[in-house]
Amino acid sequence: MTDLSKKQSKFDFKKFFSSQQGIAFIVLLILYGFFYARSTAFRSGNTMASIFDSSYYAGFLAIGVTFTIATGGFDMSIGAVMNTSALIGGYFAQKAGLPLPVALLITVVIGTVFGAINGTLITKAKINPFVTTLATQMLAVGLGSIVTKVQTVNYPLRNSPEGWYKSIFKLEGGFPIGIFVLGIVAIAMGIILKKTKFGRYLLALGSNEEAARLSGIDTDKYKFMAYTLCGLFAGLAGIAYAATYTTIMPGEGVGFELDAIAAAVIGGSSLKGGVAGIGGTIVGLFIMTILRVGLPFIGLQAHYQTFITGGVLLVAVYLDVIRNRKK
Repeated sequence: MTDLSKKQSKFDFKKFFSSQQGIAFIVLLILYGFFYARSTAFRSGNTMASIFDSSYYAGFLAIGVTFTIATGGFDMSIGAVMNTSALIGGYFAQKAGLPLPVALLITVVIGTVFGAINGTLITKAKINPFVTTLATQMLAVGLGSIVTKVQTVNYPLRNSPEGWYKSIFKLEGGFPIGIFVLGIVAIAMGIILKKTKFGRYLLALGSNEEAARLSGIDTDKYKFMAYTLCGLFAGLAGIAYAATYTTIMPGEGVGFELDAIAAAVIGGSSLKGGVAGIGGTIVGLFIMTILRVGLPFIGLQAHYQTFITGGVLLVAVYLDVIRNRKK
């Protein structure tokens, strides 16, 4: 290795830990170390399994919304779309008697369709992303209730012959393997966002949409693709949600999008667009999950997690403001 490559490697290391992604990673380690030191019960394997178990569906939502944040937008509908996709997919399996694989495919298709609707309204009708996705959030909640007639939908239990798909996310009586599924997907999406033309174009239009358009990038096409991909991940999150919770109820899911957006922002993605990373999003996700799981071990109820996460999010947004000022 040459002296130049050594300097470059050292510089990159320092650059990472001085970035918001690096700071978020340090915060994650400090949080885990704090709960580990304060509570012996927190150190158990069951607690680690609970942390991973709470991350599957939120992780898919967070990965998907990172792509829209890269463009300078966001998606307020993904929580409701996740629940509605799982609700309708389960309804077709339970009431219409469709094979479960077909129902799971329907779950993904519904999420993708909602994403495509968002992308079309934002790019063609030029409606603000907040208004668009807030409206489709309401449409999703209403659609789930209409199709199921406000009835709860039950997915097959894990130990039943039809519950095979749950093993993708959790082993009965063993270590959850869903974290490996989430990890593989996160690595693949991270490469797509950072190393492919599609990802680079998304970041370019998030940095300066007009400059990207003038340079020959079809900004509407790539923005549409970002929202469609986000919807697809909401559908995948619906499968993970059904695998984690057997019973799906109409009207749920609203609010989960805030956790996903917060995870991305805490992990270093900029709400102004142009700066986003899947690795940082996953770190932000686990910061929030460890807070949720760890606080009861030190005598604090779960609602403190919402308060503390809000504070962490404010700090993350402020760091983003400082970063943009320096630019």
